[in-house]
Amino acid sequence: MTVKANGRWDFILPFRGGKLLALITVAYAVSVSTILFQTITNNRILTPYIMGFDTMYLLVQTILVFVLGAVAYSSLATGIKFFVEVGVMMLASMLLFSLLFTKAHEDLYRMILTGVILGVLFRSLTSFIQRIIDPEEFSVVQSVSFAQFNVIKTDLLVFSVPIIVVVSLIIWHYRHQLDVLSLGRDQAINLGLDYKKCVVFFLFLIALLVSVSTALVGPVTFFGLLVSGMTYEYIKTYRHSLLIPAAFLIASIALVLGQVVFEHVLGLQGVLSVVIEFLGGIVFIFFLLRRKAL
Repeated sequence: MTVKANGRWDFILPFRGGKLLALITVAYAVSVSTILFQTITNNRILTPYIMGFDTMYLLVQTILVFVLGAVAYSSLATGIKFFVEVGVMMLASMLLFSLLFTKAHEDLYRMILTGVILGVLFRSLTSFIQRIIDPEEFSVVQSVSFAQFNVIKTDLLVFSVPIIVVVSLIIWHYRHQLDVLSLGRDQAINLGLDYKKCVVFFLFLIALLVSVSTALVGPVTFFGLLVSGMTYEYIKTYRHSLLIPAAFLIASIALVLGQVVFEHVLGLQGVLSVVIEFLGGIVFIFFLLRRKAL
């Protein structure tokens, strides 16, 4: 907040305060959604983005630009775009969950496979639409196709922060059920947990968190995996009362410290999202190789 704060504080505090709040909001949404998703799938390599949320976001943006045009899209009210993006992604995810969670426990893995297939489908449709739009509209689509931590949509905080606060309170209330879910399906059922109901409920919360973070900064594929990997490495416990705050703290430090370094040390001569995705990709490959070795 105070690094190289040369100027009027009545401008610096709201400007940097809004940016800091946005980074913290994104850090919470990405880190907690990843921890929850890995808990219910019992797999520390998977992330919510395996469900194709990032590609779904890009498809929604591309369709909006294609239908409305670049000028109309740019002049569309921020709140309307936010709720359209979040609403469409929530509707699609709930439709997917309701269709797949009607049979046996194998549906969870079928859902993951379906997410991969849908991701490819969404990416192909996005690429097709981008090929038939004019260059002006294409430039608008490209501006929202990558994570942007330098230009965060702080005007969306009035909508996203209350959502995050409510979701965080709900997750904290049910943290002990997450501890039971981490034991696996059979153990959770033996301990009296309604497995299917709990999984669908937490998948709904995950979809909401991912939708909010994606609407704020755009798609970030490997950041959650990077944070969860560090969390499990340093916090040797299954208790989500410790895992969730630790993941949130690690994600917040990574985003805030990284943004400070890129802005005030490197003079914006680089992009934070590229470094995060690069490191997250390395962690992903490391996990795959280590699992193969085991």
